[in-house]
Amino acid sequence: MTEKKNIAIMGAGLVGSLLSLYLAKRGYKVDLYERRPDMRVSTLDGGRSINLALSDRGWKALRGIGIEEEVRQVAIPMYGRVMHDEQGNLTYQPYGKEGQAIYSVSRAGLNMALMNVSEPNPDINYHFNRQVQDVNLKTNEVTLRNHDNNTDETIAPDLIFGADGAFSMVRGALQKTERFNYQQSYLEYGYKELTIPPAEGGGWLLEKNALHIWPRGNYMMIALPNTDGSFTCTLFFPYEGERSFASIKNDTDLLNFFLEVFPDAVPLMPDLAQDYFCNPTGSLVTIKCFPWSYEDKVLLIGDACHAVVPFYGQGMNAGFEDITVLDKMLDTFDGNWQSLFKTFERKRKPDADAIADLAVMNFVEMRDKVADPRFLLRKKVEAKISEQYPGKWNTLYSMVTFSDLPYSYALETGRQQDKIMKKVMKHIQTIEDYSKPEVQHLLEQQLIQKEKLKTYQPQEA
Repeated sequence: MTEKKNIAIMGAGLVGSLLSLYLAKRGYKVDLYERRPDMRVSTLDGGRSINLALSDRGWKALRGIGIEEEVRQVAIPMYGRVMHDEQGNLTYQPYGKEGQAIYSVSRAGLNMALMNVSEPNPDINYHFNRQVQDVNLKTNEVTLRNHDNNTDETIAPDLIFGADGAFSMVRGALQKTERFNYQQSYLEYGYKELTIPPAEGGGWLLEKNALHIWPRGNYMMIALPNTDGSFTCTLFFPYEGERSFASIKNDTDLLNFFLEVFPDAVPLMPDLAQDYFCNPTGSLVTIKCFPWSYEDKVLLIGDACHAVVPFYGQGMNAGFEDITVLDKMLDTFDGNWQSLFKTFERKRKPDADAIADLAVMNFVEMRDKVADPRFLLRKKVEAKISEQYPGKWNTLYSMVTFSDLPYSYALETGRQQDKIMKKVMKHIQTIEDYSKPEVQHLLEQQLIQKEKLKTYQPQEA
């Protein structure tokens, strides 16, 4: 029996709260320190969060602590994308096979649900309004600012988990150590949260069970449904340029821009100007770093070690998967925390890098390609291949979203399949062309070649 350590988690967001439940389940005493007030009793500033898309990896983590069904009650299935063109015409593209969906959930709603599950557990204690000031890696002491009484406190837990997000103070301490690699890159785009309210008398003004996209080449808007009938919209827009956050200076600029570019959305957004000018402009950052741990004392997890842009809907899902991977390793844990941390970071780093790259790639797809007829035809062809060759061809989107195959495997397989699709699409002008003998022959030859190239067989999770 290994000695049970006292554990401090910095950050009580989604990943920190879920991690506390997994650790407490194994008998550890956990304290969570959160710089913000308790969101269950204090309304936080709006306009800062993008609605979350919960998919298979996230559901698996919630299932592991028994709250999957509870969350499904407040999650809305989205079975596909609905594209809105400049004339207001709609095109539908399913995400996966019949019945497969990603789920729209409120970030705050899910966070509060996790806190409510944690609260009765005597081994989990939340400490709100505690902001990390300093982390001493040598002594494992953390200095916290207590905003309740404006004093500083020092804690010295046995283990520290840094679940304090993309701008992690715990990671900041690791960055001062020798041979710590760190890279952050921003897109030249920011985002602004907007709202489509419920229909008069309740209900949704757009198709409820879909993610809506207004793709416009250099920018785009998306909308995800909420349980109250509203949609949370996000405008992804360049910071600078002819059409950008910098160029829209007043209500008239904003209305003229929306009437020209998103005309079908304008009648649905009575509070457009208020939302636009009152809500903050968020930035879109990718963070990669290594190592994620320090000796047997500190481990980074979630956005603190691998923040990604939101265009694959995998930021939360990847953070939750960190927890299920770590939890599986604890099944055979021998008490050596340093060894555990090293094994964990080596296993997860390639997958974290892969989903970071995939998320940026998917931004280009959502912004530029989803309205392109050739792209939509290619998606239909891929669906046919997947149906004809089950087990030999999974679409990249399905591997990322509807499986727990490693992200790095999905990325590499996706690259191989992209090369095959480029060859196949040269012979296809309509979906009927898929049945042509020369297309079928080419496909068969390419799949044989792909099987020979398969160098990595993912382990079952």
